[in-house]
Amino acid sequence: MKKIRVKTSSRVELIDISAEVQKAVSELAIEEGVCVVYCPHTTAGLVLNEHADPDVAEDIIAALGEQYPRRRNWRHAEGNADAHVKAALLGSSVSVPVSGRRLMLGAWQGIFFCECDGPRSREVYLQAMGAE
Repeated sequence: MKKIRVKTSSRVELIDISAEVQKAVSELAIEEGVCVVYCPHTTAGLVLNEHADPDVAEDIIAALGEQYPRRRNWRHAEGNADAHVKAALLGSSVSVPVSGRRLMLGAWQGIFFCECDGPRSREVYLQAMGAE
C-alpha cells in the first residue's frame, strides 16, 4: 500500500494525480493487476476524466457548483453540506487496470483528486493487487 499527500489551494478544485499514482504503481512492482485509488475524506472524492484539456476540470467544477451551490437551505449546519453531496456523487475510489507496471488509462484519461471543501491537506491511499 502507498499513500499520496495532496495539498489543495482552493475550496473546490480538481487536481490531476495520475503521475503520482503511476509512480506508486511502479514502486509497488505490480506487473499485471489492478490499482485501487481511495480517498478517505467525506468532503473530497476521486474521478477519472479527461486531463488533456484543463477546461474539462473547470467545467466539472462549474457544473457541480451550479447544481449544488454552497449557499442553499442545507440541513447540515457546518456550512459544508454542498461538499458532502458533491463528494458522495463523485465517489471515494477508482480502480484502474495495470499491465507492464503501467496504469491502463485511456488516451485522454487522468485520475483527479476532487477537493470540495478546501483548502486542506489530504491523503489518498493506493492498493495495487496482482502479480509481480
